[in-house]
Formats: sequence, structure tokens, C-alpha cells
Amino acid sequence: MDYLAQQLINGLTLGSIYGLIAIGYTMVYGIIGMINFAHGDVFMVGAFVSLICILIFGITGSTDIVIGIGLLMIVAVIAMAISGVYGWTIERLAYRPLRGSFRLAPLITAIGVSIFLQNFVQETQGARVKPLQALFAGGFTLHEGTEFTVRITYMQILIVVLTIVLMTGFSLLISRTSLGRAQRACEQDLKMTQLLGIDVDRTISMTFVIGAMLAAVAGLMYLLYYGVIDFFIGFSAGVKAFTAAVLGGIGSLPGAMIGGVLIGLIEVLFAAYFSSEYKDVAAFSMLIIVLIFMPQGLLGRPEIEKV
Repeated sequence: MDYLAQQLINGLTLGSIYGLIAIGYTMVYGIIGMINFAHGDVFMVGAFVSLICILIFGITGSTDIVIGIGLLMIVAVIAMAISGVYGWTIERLAYRPLRGSFRLAPLITAIGVSIFLQNFVQETQGARVKPLQALFAGGFTLHEGTEFTVRITYMQILIVVLTIVLMTGFSLLISRTSLGRAQRACEQDLKMTQLLGIDVDRTISMTFVIGAMLAAVAGLMYLLYYGVIDFFIGFSAGVKAFTAAVLGGIGSLPGAMIGGVLIGLIEVLFAAYFSSEYKDVAAFSMLIIVLIFMPQGLLGRPEIEKV
């Protein structure tokens, strides 16, 4: 039982990271009905920017915890800003010119942008993995059994709490701000929204920027949690986050977070009790089962064709 509790904590932590990335997928799909397959690589760029900033600021495990947290907040802001620029550029170059084209055109362009970002980071930062020394060691012992001890680390607490705070803030942004109202209007009908005087191009660009900023935070958390990154993490994490968005119901923000947590739990539990080599098979098998019985996902709404 103690071993299961520990794996549930680990799965919740990993699922929180997947959920933040999945929000970017589901936001873009909800507004323009297209999948931004370069989003996972924006997450990777955010992780590399965070690593560079941490090295520049000289943050180590011996840094005073108050100063360290303050510097990490600055690192997060820088990573979010730079990733936001990448998100805006992707929308401006890969999506806006092709918005009226056939649906596969922006998809192919986004895949091209994804490959470009991977190779750009590989050329500028090298192909080898980049390690980072653990910055926050220690944690709390929840239960000390005879065979296994259940612990939750400071980093796991930080990731889960930060995810909850960001989800709460983002939900308030969607429900109580003019930008959120414009996003909901664009989701319902782009043409009618434009006729009502709402700047659709600006709304869509801001959606890409916000999704990229959340992906940057996920990149920073991934770096701090695992302590190693490379230029290929965007593809693997992006596919998992896209799976989470589809599982939860593409277009649903709560569904994206729930899907992320489920994917994280499935991965961790399957690796713990069966084989880590086939954990991806377990995650995608669950996706297939859910889509067979619930094609719209767990919290997705059936698509109503407008006539």
C-alpha cells in the first residue's frame, strides 16, 4: 500500500506537467479547430531557456532558499517571455497565412516548425543531454513502513501547487476578462465574432502566446524535477500532452488537466508494477479504449455542425 501511495504521488506530479502542456493544445483547437504540433517543442525551448538562465544566475543547491526561489521566479518570467515570442511567431508565420486554406496545410507547416525548432536547438546547444544538479533536496515523510517509506519532496509540492495556482488563474482569465470573453466568442463562431468588432487575429495570437507561456512553466518544472533535458524532449512530452488533451476532451480546459493527470498516473503505475518499456503502450491503449466508448473524450462536447 505504501508503494502504491508513492507511485500515485509521482504520477500526480508528472501528470501536472503534462496537463500544463495539454492546455496549449486544447486552447488552440478550441478556437481555430487545428492542432499546433510545434507546441511540444515550445515546451522544450522553455526548458532550455530556463537551464541557461539558471546557469547564468548561478543558482545551485547551496543557494539560500529564499534567494533561490526569487531567482527561479525571474527565470520563469524570462522563459515565459521568450517562449511567448516563439508562440506568437508560430501563429503569425505558420497559421495566420494558412487560416483559410485546406486543413492539412497549417498542420504540415506546424510539423515543419517542430522539426526546425528541434534542429535549431540541437545545433545551438548540442545533441548531448544537459544535466542540472538538484536545487531543492529534501521533503516530508508521509508514512514510514517496514518495507517502504512514502515521501513527498519539496519539488513535487512546488509542481502540484504551482499547477493548481496557474489553473485557477487561467480559469479566472477565461471567465472574467475581456480577453477570455473574446476567446469564448471565437470558439463559437469566428466570422460572427469578427463582425461584432472583436480583433480575431489579436485574440488568436494571444491564445498562442498564453499556451506557450504555460508550456514554458512546464519546461522549467520538468527541468527541475528530472534534472536532465535534451532537444528531443519536446516531441515525446508533446505527444503525451496531445494524448492527454484528446483523452480529456479536446477543447476542454479541465479535460486537458484531467487527461494529463490520468496519463501521468497510467505511465507511472504501469512502469512500477509491470514494465517501464511498455508504459507508453499502456497510455495509448487507455486513450483508444476511452475514444471507442466516448469519442469526444471524458469532458469534451459533441461537435455540432453549423448550417
